[in-house]
Amino acid sequence: MIYDLCEKQNIPYRNTKKWILAQNSEQHEKLMRTHEFTKSIGVPTHFVPLSEAHEREPDVRVTEACLESPTTGIIDSHAYMSYLESDFQGSGGDIANHTLVESIEPIDFGTGGYRIHTRTGSSKETDKITTDTLINSAGLFAVPLSNSILPSSRHMKPYYAKGSYYSYSAAGPRPQTLIYPAPTTGAAGLGTHLTMDMTGAIRFGPDVEWVDDPTDYSVNEERLPAALDAIETYLPSIRREKVALDYSGIRPKLGRGGAVASGKGDGFSDFYIKKEDGFPGFVNLLGIESPGLTSSLAIADMVDELLYK
Repeated sequence: MIYDLCEKQNIPYRNTKKWILAQNSEQHEKLMRTHEFTKSIGVPTHFVPLSEAHEREPDVRVTEACLESPTTGIIDSHAYMSYLESDFQGSGGDIANHTLVESIEPIDFGTGGYRIHTRTGSSKETDKITTDTLINSAGLFAVPLSNSILPSSRHMKPYYAKGSYYSYSAAGPRPQTLIYPAPTTGAAGLGTHLTMDMTGAIRFGPDVEWVDDPTDYSVNEERLPAALDAIETYLPSIRREKVALDYSGIRPKLGRGGAVASGKGDGFSDFYIKKEDGFPGFVNLLGIESPGLTSSLAIADMVDELLYK
């Protein structure tokens, strides 16, 4: 879906593919479960013979198994968001930048709509907007916003997983495929993996650091040695002195369970996309972390179906 849009709208993208690597039999078993699960939901994956993997990416260490996702890629996120903004406004939508939602008041449990109280910039005055349809896609602040609307029996606890990214300034090695270590049971992240931008520059991350403040984007130098050790498990020729702490991001989570779905019992928390019972016209989008960007068109179709079909 998103590749088609990128083609039509000239949004830069690359179908890089993604490898998930196993270095031992235990990790191989986890890749098998991930592969079986992806087949069950219609997502294409296949195992690459080790000889082929070594030929395609000679700098990448893989000793047991290599699971490939052939449809994974990267896009120019800024160009994509600029297109969505332009398309939204061109269709008659209005965007209120630098505007804080102070509170949302359901009118007769939503049967009379929702009154949104907002404040713009440094102003102390609030404005009111009334709407029949409310879509909560507030990212890191979506759970607190939902809790302000729903009764306490339906409240959720927000979790915030900060992840640090690491830049790489050496000329090599520079694989052309996205590289991920095998999933770790119960881990909240995908491991310190190798990704790249549209220029081909590679970076590593994110790792996982649980924080209580969703605005705390400080980076921690003490996390670098562990990240380097993790990177060397699949890229042993990395020049450690050329890896540097770069920036951080924070992912909204609905729990501290696993970040990879492989079937029942893995602690995985999927996106929460739901039309809330007893509150007409209210759709919650909770726990929408990084993959929400490239799946945003599919999410929009799902919300449209929930509301209007």
